[in-house]
Amino acid sequence: MGSRILINVDLKETRVAITEEYGLAEIYIERKTEKTIAGNIYKGRVVKVLPGMNAAFVDIGIGRAGFLYVSEVSPVELFEEFSDLVENGNIPRKVPKGVPIGDLLQEGQEIIVQVAKEPLGTKGPRLTSHITLPGRYLIIMPTMTHIGVSHRITDPDERKRLKEIVNKIRPQQFGFIVRTVSEGKSEEELASDMEYLINLWESIKKKAEKASAPKLLYADLELPERALRDFFTSDTEEVIIDDEEAYQRCRAFAEDYVPKALNRLKLYKDPIPLFSRFNVEEEIKKALDKKVWLKSGGYIVIEETEALTAIDVNTGKFVGRSNLEETIFQTNLEAAREIAHQIRLRNIGGIIIIDFIDMEDEEHKEEVLRVLKESLKKDRFPSNIQGFTELGLVIMTRKRVKESLIKTICDTCPYCQGRGLVKPPRTVCYDIFREIRKVKAFNPSKNLFLVEVNPKVAKHMIEEEHECIEELERRLNIKIRVQEVPNYHQEQFKVRALLC
Repeated sequence: MGSRILINVDLKETRVAITEEYGLAEIYIERKTEKTIAGNIYKGRVVKVLPGMNAAFVDIGIGRAGFLYVSEVSPVELFEEFSDLVENGNIPRKVPKGVPIGDLLQEGQEIIVQVAKEPLGTKGPRLTSHITLPGRYLIIMPTMTHIGVSHRITDPDERKRLKEIVNKIRPQQFGFIVRTVSEGKSEEELASDMEYLINLWESIKKKAEKASAPKLLYADLELPERALRDFFTSDTEEVIIDDEEAYQRCRAFAEDYVPKALNRLKLYKDPIPLFSRFNVEEEIKKALDKKVWLKSGGYIVIEETEALTAIDVNTGKFVGRSNLEETIFQTNLEAAREIAHQIRLRNIGGIIIIDFIDMEDEEHKEEVLRVLKESLKKDRFPSNIQGFTELGLVIMTRKRVKESLIKTICDTCPYCQGRGLVKPPRTVCYDIFREIRKVKAFNPSKNLFLVEVNPKVAKHMIEEEHECIEELERRLNIKIRVQEVPNYHQEQFKVRALLC
């Protein structure tokens, strides 16, 4: 069974779910008021140089300065001002080791940068001037010259073929990464994508020449089109979209860039919400829980902190069938698969420490590591597993570009002063709007809906979401009434269907 891409477009929130044979694999959320900026390209202005950290703060016009390390500065963009870095008439592609940041950047200087990592918590975005622009089959690197091939293409002959094609057709001043979906593609298809990316980069440079910093030069596609570009593969069985406008945009995009997706695009018209139909809502709720039960009766506990994520494995109700060592081994094997799944689903990045149940047999340890590595092969973000330490812990890292799922849709709980998490009023409102659609689907003859909520949520609904309420009333031909219930928890609500 292949994968399925589900695209849910709501009044203020767009969500993309990728489901595989075992259920929800990945979830992406983008709000109209909090659009992602990772991948955006800006003309920025250096506001502070930090010699002690060999880095600089760059204003890109978003309210928080971005952080640029010296290793992320590209001499290609600076060679006119720093001609001493030109070696033998060729511009070096990386800053020579040991060059201080003060020799490259000064306060007030303008520079083209790209957001490498979203702002996380109180930190501003991480920036780079090593630009990358993704196409359907290739990623162009204007400040690099090497050719890379996705690690998910494992056939050595195919890797060699793709690398030779790209090297043959590329302008020598550009580097490229061959994406996973390029597997089996012809020279003509790769050349077409390459031409598009080169033209895109040239247009960005022309825009930068005329712009004053700070200025946005390039923003990535909207989430639905981005999902088609980045997630659609030959294994994708269908792409289901529940919004007419987004569906038409995706069809237009597919005609130009992903023609094989055209006959798999489907417009969802059922009154039962798309994510409810495919049980995605329930799986998202489970992904917010600390404890995850395994089919055997064991369980894992996931604790996210600012610096790292700790994952603990327990046998729970599983008592095994033979001996203790075998019971522990089987629990750890099952946990390794589930941990890989949860890391993808929750988008956990940074340092991850896994406390498997202690095993005496070295072969068992190696097998658990093998299963963990194998299960992470489907992950889009690279990870590095260090193996078991002397204390019996597995330490790994995973590339972190955005906030985790929990930090995306939850705020610090006001009831426990930050010791836990609770959904904020706006998220509860979006849950309520979806619940109204669901209740209406099961009660088509009812046209008055009473929403009982916590006072804070009621206030947010009336003051901030009144336009959404009016639009929902119009779409469903209903009336919505909001009633405060003082003793309700902030996440608690009831939707009652009544006759006018």
